[in-house]
Amino acid sequence: MADNSDSPSAPVIFDSLPYYDDDLTKFPFLKEKVEKELAREPKPPTTLHPRVPPAYELFTKNPMLQAELERIESHHPFPPLDTTRYQLPPPASVPATDEEWQASLNNARAQLEHQRIRQTNLTLLQTYGANSWRVHNYLVEASAKQVEKALEDLKKLTEDVNRDRKNFQTKTGAQLNALETRWTELISSVLQIEMANVAMDIEIDRLNKREAELAEMV
Repeated sequence: MADNSDSPSAPVIFDSLPYYDDDLTKFPFLKEKVEKELAREPKPPTTLHPRVPPAYELFTKNPMLQAELERIESHHPFPPLDTTRYQLPPPASVPATDEEWQASLNNARAQLEHQRIRQTNLTLLQTYGANSWRVHNYLVEASAKQVEKALEDLKKLTEDVNRDRKNFQTKTGAQLNALETRWTELISSVLQIEMANVAMDIEIDRLNKREAELAEMV
């Protein structure tokens, strides 16, 4: 826990040393008290703060993508593919009308065009696909290496920060122990001096009384 003032040059005051403070481990009853105190804390509000902007709606201009997003959010299964357009059904009625034959003919032409495009794509894939995949794999591997290096650098930075924090807190804890021991010694020394002063005052009073008694006898 840190306490910062509004001034950017103000010192940072830490009142918690988690690597050093192990009271909860030493004294289990303190942990129970902390848990009870946390249980008494009010629950977080269910409504957002008035200054928080409303949620941004995606795909407002694309109903198809918006419907797909709603389907994913509601965890509904993906609808099955419509395979009827890949079939060549004959006209349903016998004898068929000219419109039905025309519809079947248009469907056959669409299937033929679809097969032609598939053949073209396969030819392009056989010609350029191998090199394209090699380039793609090279780029993916390079990106993966960059991400892995960034991850390793971040892990190392995290370890360095945690190590520095632990060393700092351990060193600060040792200084606190030394200061606390010195404070205890000084308090004990002050108490001893005060007790000695009280004893000396008593002795002075006794000597003064004795001096007064001797003076009366003379």
